[in-house]
Amino acid sequence: MKQINLQDSLRKKFKKQGVKMIAPDTVFFSKDTKIGKNVSIDPYVVFGQKVKIQNNVKIFSFSHVENVKIENNVSVGPYARLRPGTVLKSGSKIGNFVEVKKSTIGKGSKVNHLSYIGDTSIGNSTNIGAGTITCNYDGVKKNKTKIKNNVFIGSNSSLVAPVTINKNSVVGAGSVITKNVKKNSLALTRTAQTEVKNYKRKK
Repeated sequence: MKQINLQDSLRKKFKKQGVKMIAPDTVFFSKDTKIGKNVSIDPYVVFGQKVKIQNNVKIFSFSHVENVKIENNVSVGPYARLRPGTVLKSGSKIGNFVEVKKSTIGKGSKVNHLSYIGDTSIGNSTNIGAGTITCNYDGVKKNKTKIKNNVFIGSNSSLVAPVTINKNSVVGAGSVITKNVKKNSLALTRTAQTEVKNYKRKK
């Protein structure tokens, strides 16, 4: 009963502060949750401890957020998991089925679809393509990935830490990056496509 009463009081407090909630009964807060102005929270969102949200933020449904700082004009979810040590800088976007752990996402940068970003710093105005994975664990220790400003990471790429992707560079879709990428460069790791003409499947 104590937990139910606590949630009711927290929901009322945030509604009074102007937080917009379509279905407040489905949103769960922690006692130390801090929320700024003009924040909108969709149904089925859970806030763990130590969450700080600034102004003009939208949290979409089925997202889980814990020990995270979210700055102004940020969009999160749906189906996003933000784990401890994450900072989302102003204007950044975390999309659906994205998990972020102990990472900073720079101003105006986007991680829109189906990605894991762990132990990573991402600069400003950088785009992380769908299915990108930062391979931060080598079986013994966690390693860091650094992605600088204005970088484009193509879809379905694996960034094997420790690794640095320098500014204004592009990683081609489907690449496995194991070495640092210089600024203003295109990095690709693909085998040539082969094609067998008039191929017939075995019956």
